[in-house]
Amino acid sequence: MKTIYEFSVKDRKGQDVSLRAYANEVVLIVNTATKCGFTPQYDELEKLYEKYHAEGFEVLDFPCNQFGQQAPGTDESIHEFCKLTFGTKFSRFKKVKVNGEDADPLFKFLKEQKGFAGWDMEHPIAHILDDMLSKEDPDYKEKSDIKWNFTKFLVNKKGQVVARFEPTEKIENIEKQIVELLKA
Repeated sequence: MKTIYEFSVKDRKGQDVSLRAYANEVVLIVNTATKCGFTPQYDELEKLYEKYHAEGFEVLDFPCNQFGQQAPGTDESIHEFCKLTFGTKFSRFKKVKVNGEDADPLFKFLKEQKGFAGWDMEHPIAHILDDMLSKEDPDYKEKSDIKWNFTKFLVNKKGQVVARFEPTEKIENIEKQIVELLKA
């Protein structure tokens, strides 16, 4: 079975990073944006990181400008914004594309492993996203493409993708699964 360990990505300075460096850790991979309604999730991600990092938990942040051009700027300016505004300490990588033919190979793999997980319709932005995406493509829910910023993929200690969370998912639900994987 293929794992994330077979991929290398670019850090924000353009250096290759093998995801093998995260072997035996629970990893949450997130496509992010700095000018999105979900951007405050950086706070929640940082809290999870601080709470569980010592137990073997990592957050891997991949800025993406494909959704409403909400991740403008350079890799360094995005990093500085996140550090100063949200105090993030987790790893941030080079801006990527997550959908389309030129999508980063890691994200192509992630989407092959876990398709669209559905919106939490109690979230105030869920109906807006559903309406907008339904107008663009009535069958969007059937496709594995990433729908918006702050989609999250949870990876176990063996490098296998075990869950996908859409940006409307409550952080408590994600945390429960992280804790289970850390104990495994």
